[in-house]
Order: sequence, then C-alpha cells, then structure tokens
Amino acid sequence: MIDFFGDSFSGKTLQWLLFLFSMAAIFQLIIRYWIIKVLTKLDEKTTSEWYEVILKKKLPQRALFAIPLLIIYLGISFVPDLSPVIEDFISRITSALMIFVVARVLDSLLTSVNELYQKLPRAHLRPIKSYIQLGNLLIYMLAIIFMVASLSDQSPWMFLSGIGAITAILLIVFRDTLLSLVASVQLTNNDLIRIGDWIEMPNFGADGDVIDISLNNVRVQNFDKTITVIPTHKFLEHSFRNWRGMQESGGRRIMRSIHVDIHTIRFLSYSEIQRLRQSHLIKDYIDKKLADVNSYNDKYLKDNTSMLTNSRWLTNIGTFRAYIIEYLRKHPKANTNLLMLIRQLEPTDKGIPLQIYVFTNTVVWAEYEAIQADIFDHLFSVISEFGLKAYQQPSGADLRSFLAENKIEAIGLD
Repeated sequence: MIDFFGDSFSGKTLQWLLFLFSMAAIFQLIIRYWIIKVLTKLDEKTTSEWYEVILKKKLPQRALFAIPLLIIYLGISFVPDLSPVIEDFISRITSALMIFVVARVLDSLLTSVNELYQKLPRAHLRPIKSYIQLGNLLIYMLAIIFMVASLSDQSPWMFLSGIGAITAILLIVFRDTLLSLVASVQLTNNDLIRIGDWIEMPNFGADGDVIDISLNNVRVQNFDKTITVIPTHKFLEHSFRNWRGMQESGGRRIMRSIHVDIHTIRFLSYSEIQRLRQSHLIKDYIDKKLADVNSYNDKYLKDNTSMLTNSRWLTNIGTFRAYIIEYLRKHPKANTNLLMLIRQLEPTDKGIPLQIYVFTNTVVWAEYEAIQADIFDHLFSVISEFGLKAYQQPSGADLRSFLAENKIEAIGLD
C-alpha cells in the first residue's frame, strides 16, 4: 500500500495513473514529432497565406497541446480507487493548464489576424497592432483570474468582483499602458501617423520613417539607421512634424534665399539690355517689358526725360527675378504643378533676400538635395551677368585687398 496526501491507493490505481499519464505523453510525442511535421510539409505544398501565417504563429501547435491535457482531465475519473482529494487536485491542475493553453491559442489567433491584416494594400493607413496587443493583455489577465479560480476551487466571478477594490492599484501599475491606449486610438482614428510616414520629433531626437506602431511605443528609423523608440502617449504631449503631405504631393519644397548686395542694384544700360536679350529664357520678358516701358515713357514724358525719376526702366534685380522664374519653369526637375514664385523680402544687414520658393518633382532626399544644389550653383554663377553680387560678410582677405588697392598700410592684420 502506498500512502499519498494521507489517503491510500492500491497498485492497480498506480498502474492506471501511469497508463493515463503515459497515454498523454505518447500523444504529446505524436503531436510534436509527427503531426507538426505533417502540418509543416502541407505548408510547403500550399500557397495559402493564412495557413502559412497561423503555422508561423504556432496556432495549431498550441491548440494540439490541449489533447494530452484533455486525456488526463477526462481519464482521471476512470482511475479506480483513486482518492477524491488526488482526483480533485489533478483535475484542478489540468483545468488551469487548459485555460492557459486556450489563452495561448487566442494569443496566436490575434497575432495571426494582425499579420494577415498587414499584408493588405492599405493596412498601413489603419494599423491594428495596438488593439491586438490590448486584446492579448486582456486575454492573459482573464486567463490568470480563471486559472487562480480553478486552482482555488472558487468562482471566477468572485475574483472579478474584487477587481473594483484594486482599481486604483491597477491604474498606477498600468498607467503608461492606459495612456498609450488612448493615444494609440487617437493617433489611428485621426490618421495622425502611419507606418512609413516620415516624422520629426526633436524632443526625442527622431527624424526618419515610422517602422512600427504598437500599444506602448512607436519605433522610428532615423536616416542614420538608428532606431528611436518613443512612448505612444508622448505623441499627444509633444508636437511633431509629419511629412506625409509632402510625400503624397509628389514634390518637396525648396525655400532658400540669395542675399543680394544692395550696392549693386541699379538700372540696366541699353547695351546690357541688348546683351541679356540674347538669353532665350528672358528674351520675351525683355521685349514685353521694353514695350511697356517705352509706351509709358512716350505717353507721360514730354520733356526732361533725362531724369531717372521721371521715367521707367529695367532694373538688374527685376530682370534677374524674371530670369530665375523662367529658369525654374524650364528646369526638368522642378514641379510646375505646384506653387512657384520668387519674392523679395525685407532688406537686412546682409542685403536684400531674394527667396526662391519652388517644389521639386521628387521627394527622395538625396535627389532633392542634388536638385537644390544644382539650382543654386547655377544662380550664384549667373548673378554677375546682371551686374549683381551676392552678399558675403567681409573677411580679413577682403580688408587686405581693400587696403592694398588704396595703398593703405595694414596694421594689426597679420
């Protein structure tokens, strides 16, 4: 006779227990080394995406593990002469494990749904990963409650009703998760960020593409290939820039100024106008402008036309502005469907800023920088053709040149 937990059972009872657990172990081995292999081979022969995904997320593997537990749970009642205490103990353990298996199966199911959803063409517009993670969290919380209830032989509703008493503790423990849940819902429903968006968030050093949006954090791959992880709820607390609108427009904005030296701004001479008229970009502009100017002068000026204040004429900076806009309109990399203008800003101590406002026909960063450099390389090179100079703050070399030209001795410069 064998004594266990204060109760006695015969050798026959022990044999039945060994047989029951052996059957469960055999089924487990069959499932692990035969059925799983068969399922894997079927995956190699089928082109079904959903089957590949559920096998990858181990949904059938976890579900099949319930079979050995079910054998023990149902077979324990057929063991002869088994103490009710031992039978009840084994049933509770098995029941708790089956609840855990169900939770794992539901976890795999939700994860599989998320992966299948991500394969849809427009899945990045409405990511559901945060909702899936919330569902998994709730599943495991309920699983723990039902497992404890099973092991203690108490009603799970007793534990559920007691949650109200520890709500304050749960709010503290899951504070960031709850905040992130609210933030995730708002970010998704209001379409503030999507996977693939280029965002800037200076407070966290983030400047790159969103590669993952989850319940607790958003991962951003910066352009130097580093990864910045930002808590989801921080998107509601801090400002950030989303470049999606620029990417969807098909063009990226160039907004940069050339500072023109004020002292070089003047009226063009007739010979200069004739020389610039040979440029195919501004020939039409000069002809139209000259006709307009001559018409005005003939109509309103009867005498004393020698005074510049009494007449109209072409300025070098105005002609340069006309040249820039025509140059951009003909540029093969400029997006002519979007706004394009050249405007003169308020004069500063660095001259008069001529702001170039134009969009490229690409949003690729490297190509955009190359186009921008190409445009300004040309404009800085051609500005002297209009009798203008780009302003540059005087340096020591400039001062030495000035002193040399005026035969003034340089003191304290070397």
